[in-house]
Amino acid sequence: MTTLVLLSGWGIDTGIWQPLADHWPREITVTTPDWPGYGGRSPLAIDGNREALAAAMADVLPPDAIWVGWSLGGLLAAALLAHLPPPRGLVQLGIGERFCHPEGVSTQALAAFRRAFARDPGATLAHFRRWQLGGEPDPRGAHRHLQALVDDDVEAVTLATGLGWLAELDVTRPLAEAPCPVRRLVGRRDPLLAPVTIAGADRVLEGTGHCPMLTRPAALAEALVVLSHDMTASRQSSAGEVTG
Repeated sequence: MTTLVLLSGWGIDTGIWQPLADHWPREITVTTPDWPGYGGRSPLAIDGNREALAAAMADVLPPDAIWVGWSLGGLLAAALLAHLPPPRGLVQLGIGERFCHPEGVSTQALAAFRRAFARDPGATLAHFRRWQLGGEPDPRGAHRHLQALVDDDVEAVTLATGLGWLAELDVTRPLAEAPCPVRRLVGRRDPLLAPVTIAGADRVLEGTGHCPMLTRPAALAEALVVLSHDMTASRQSSAGEVTG
């Protein structure tokens, strides 16, 4: 039995994962915990503090599971590898070592986005949700689906903390020193990723962008299962080499 822990991204609660519910094989167990500040959970008492985040997530990020972090969730999951017992594996979905990239979302673009957010958080969140759907085959339909799945009631302080993480987190070193197998999964048409990040992924989903859970849920679930089996085999092989 394999357990997957699915972790959402900026401005999105765990409702985003609902379309995958009918596509998991029997041997897969799935949990979808919310980050602090989402799904009715209290925001972090210390904004941007990784130790506080680790303490808040310790009970829902077990070491006997595979963590799947989407977008900002992938950066946070990688950052938490240094603060929590390591999982069986980590899948970064729709994200690289950092959010900003000269050929993707530039630091200047994110800075402008943060200024817009400070003026009008609600409108800026709505804009981002449409922006990230630009690579989907039917962006308008995907947006209607997204709106039906997720909650808009997220406090501005939580969103601002997340934007700070998007600007600051660079998990190049944590990934290089990861105590578990790591795999990257992306959509071919992801408008938030640089071409080099897409080209370097372990698996690429065709016909989708940043939100494959909305437009290609069956393909996403299948890819996650394949990567999970691959990481489990890799971990067992490494353990065998050590003991042998």
